[in-house]
Amino acid sequence: MPQERRTEQGEAVTALILDVFRLNGRLLIEGDRLVSGLGLTSARWQILGAIAYADQPESVAAHARTMGVHRQGVQRIVNEMHKEGIIGFEPNPHHKRAHLVVLTQKGKTLYEAAILRQNPWVNELSTGLSLDDLMTAQKVIDLLRTRLEEASTQESES
Repeated sequence: MPQERRTEQGEAVTALILDVFRLNGRLLIEGDRLVSGLGLTSARWQILGAIAYADQPESVAAHARTMGVHRQGVQRIVNEMHKEGIIGFEPNPHHKRAHLVVLTQKGKTLYEAAILRQNPWVNELSTGLSLDDLMTAQKVIDLLRTRLEEASTQESES
C-alpha cells in the first residue's frame, strides 16, 4: 500500500512538533529548578498558574481542559496541594461533586514567589528575540493547538 508523503508544510510542522517536545522537556527541567526552593515542581506551578489566571474559580476538569492535560493528573496534584493548605475548595453551584478550586493565602504567596523567580529568568531568555517573531510563533502554536482540539472534539462526537 503506497504511503502518502509529507508536504513541505507537513515536514516543517513535524520539525516544529519535535522542537516543541524538546522545548517542553527543557522548560519542565528549568521550571523545577526555578521553584524547587519553594517546595514546588513545574507541575504544581503550572496548576497554580492556571488557578491564578482563571477569571473565576473553576473545577479541576475545567483547569485540565485549559492546560490540555488529563483530569486525573491534575486531580492528584490538587489533592496533594489541598492537604498542604496551598489550595482550597468552594462549592460549585453547577455541580455537587466537582468543587471549584481556589488559591489559599499560602497558595497566592507561593505563586507570587514563583513569579518573582520567573521574571528575571524569562526576561533573560527573551533577550534578542523580536516581539514580531514571538507573536508569529505564538500564533502558529495557537493555531496548531486549536486544530488538534477541534479534531479531538470531532473524534469524540463520532
